[in-house]
Amino acid sequence: MLDETVSNNSSAVDDSIRKAQDFLFSIQHEDGYWNCELPIDSTVACDYLLYFFWTGEADAIPVDRIADFVRGRQLEDGGWPQFPGGPSELNATVKGYHALKMAGDSPNAEHMQRARTKALELGGIPAMHTWGKLYLAMVGCFPWKFCPLIPVELLMLPKWFPVHIYRMSSWTRNMLVPLSVINHFKPVREIPSCPDLNELYPEGTMEGNWSLKWSEKTFSAKNVFLVLDKLGRFVNHIPEGITRKRGLKIAEQWICDRVGQGSDGMGAIFPAIMNVLIAFELLGYKKDHWLFKKNRRHFEELTMFDRVQPVFLSNDQTDYYEKGEKTEPGWRVGPCFSPVWDTALITMALGESGIGKDDARMTRAGDWLLDREIGLRGDWKENCDFPEATGWAFEFNNDWYPDVDDTFQVLLGLNETGASDEDRHSACLDRGMRWCRAMQCKEGGFAAFDKDVTDWWLEAVPFADHNAILDPPCSDITGRALETLAMAGYDTEDDVVRRARQFLVDTQEQDGSWFGRWGVNYIYGTSHAIRGLKAIGEDMTQVWLQKSRNFLENNQNADGGWGESCWSYHDDSTRAQGESTASQTAWALLGLLCYGDPERASIRRAVNYLLEKQLEDGSWRYDEFTGTGFPRIFYLKYTSYQWYLPLYALAKYRKLCDKQ
Repeated sequence: MLDETVSNNSSAVDDSIRKAQDFLFSIQHEDGYWNCELPIDSTVACDYLLYFFWTGEADAIPVDRIADFVRGRQLEDGGWPQFPGGPSELNATVKGYHALKMAGDSPNAEHMQRARTKALELGGIPAMHTWGKLYLAMVGCFPWKFCPLIPVELLMLPKWFPVHIYRMSSWTRNMLVPLSVINHFKPVREIPSCPDLNELYPEGTMEGNWSLKWSEKTFSAKNVFLVLDKLGRFVNHIPEGITRKRGLKIAEQWICDRVGQGSDGMGAIFPAIMNVLIAFELLGYKKDHWLFKKNRRHFEELTMFDRVQPVFLSNDQTDYYEKGEKTEPGWRVGPCFSPVWDTALITMALGESGIGKDDARMTRAGDWLLDREIGLRGDWKENCDFPEATGWAFEFNNDWYPDVDDTFQVLLGLNETGASDEDRHSACLDRGMRWCRAMQCKEGGFAAFDKDVTDWWLEAVPFADHNAILDPPCSDITGRALETLAMAGYDTEDDVVRRARQFLVDTQEQDGSWFGRWGVNYIYGTSHAIRGLKAIGEDMTQVWLQKSRNFLENNQNADGGWGESCWSYHDDSTRAQGESTASQTAWALLGLLCYGDPERASIRRAVNYLLEKQLEDGSWRYDEFTGTGFPRIFYLKYTSYQWYLPLYALAKYRKLCDKQ
């Protein structure tokens, strides 16, 4: 048990805050922003290898180093996990085996035999997700005829049609449109080192019927879409006509519009950029075409880390991200960059901890954020009639896809910074707030990129097994929304606030928690919901909110911290259980501080945990993934969370103590 008297020493908290501030300023870019690494699982590295083998350019990349990266993440049972500490997962395991076979590892090697056994144990290639099968089809390792149809004519459908791309999430659109081009051409390029993967099929051969299974319910959305899929295949046998040519042209133009100026590639994320590069090649774009060159550069930049703050590793987990000498980090790849998100979060924490708006470093950060305001009405306009261009994206440049969560957070961050032009600062805050308010969903909550993208039947579309075809409102973003609205002076007399509050009332779980869509998991969701409700003046003594306090306190670990594994998305009985991490402890502490009473045992123990775990350089470090891309599909670690969150929580704690 940690010494509960430590937190009573205000000088210890002050010293911790000062050290954390110094650390964060030491990693600030000279232009004013922060951009911290996003460690992920091995699947993106495998896709990177596949792309260069498919294009015949494997000689241009460090295949051995990439193979080392993949090999180093294999588990003892032969498979690959989705997150550190997780079990082997089928898609990651097939991709890992495939990548190493392409790289030249012998199928007879011991680690490959283990991988093969685990892949088959998990169901083999036929049980993979749709998009994984599609990538294998491009290299002749899965039959195209069993890939769900993704017709280029999708973009020609009227908006009122039940299946339309603007009824789908932004990230689905980013993936789907270039995939529809790929699906149209159905390319097959065998890789000499891996001409097939017959050994990963249950019967030992790719030959067989791998059609998607019908639902047992005759009249179901899934069966309707499977019928449409079969009709589409029949039409596809008809020689290419005017409709398909027009659909292909519309898809091409849609892609080009979104990957030109103001964009670091499609959605500024790895898989969508890769799909665009493949689509461009199939459409006949030369490698010296400016759009191809631009997107290829952004693709390759995701393996170059001169733009990010490097991941810091705990001594016992060095090999998880590094290979060889510590001074020579191994090859790695990120899913995207996160400068707007990191900068907005860190400036908020620094401001809360006492750094003034007139500090030149804060002014630089504020100016940089103001420069990132988007001047284009992107895809969001299809579901929201807000007339002005505004909003902020997650990445450096992603003008078509600002998101509500980032924009709310930028407003919170800008509230703590100065700016060279105060009039511009005020105008941005006003414009961004009005856009966010316009993006409120009909249920009262807020979603990430779009408004009211909630048509449940689309989850039955055959190519929708990535568990994220929709973008429904969620509790964590709605909690942040209420914090930001309160900061701007709105209260429960405001209709947007009232509806958002009711959404949180309606989505609270029986045990007092809230689900976390964009962070792991119930600790994240509960913290943000509590903080939003507190900000609008909710009475925290109410029974339903005391349940939330009890939920957090009942799941506090013996060391004073909190932890929750990504596995809680797969097994709900494990919610709020896991090894303590600095970020999840800070989330829980921030929630508990909303109830007052800084001398409460749970709060003292949490503060002690953070003080004890801080390193000499002022940072905190852990290896667990506490960020959520797509529940049950993709997770990541936001490196910035381990640095800004403890500072923010300790600063909030100090303020509460000062009020007593």
